Amino acid sequence: MRALLLLALLAVVLVALLRLPSRWRSRLPPAPPRSDELVKDPVCQTYVLMSRAIRSEAGGAPAFFCSRECAARFRQGERRA
Repeated sequence: MRALLLLALLAVVLVALLRLPSRWRSRLPPAPPRSDELVKDPVCQTYVLMSRAIRSEAGGAPAFFCSRECAARFRQGERRA
């Protein structure tokens, strides 16, 4: 009889522990969506995943680059490699 009570108590504790992480996750703000859309680098004309691209503003519009070097060249006025 003690074994059944102990087993029931263990089951209740296990269920409670499994629900805790989901409660913690629901309190966290949602992560921003990651996009795997391809974007074109205006300097070297290569395509890069938006989630890995270096983002910069160009005339109020977002511009995406494959590297920091391309972003720097764009800021200096160079449009094509």
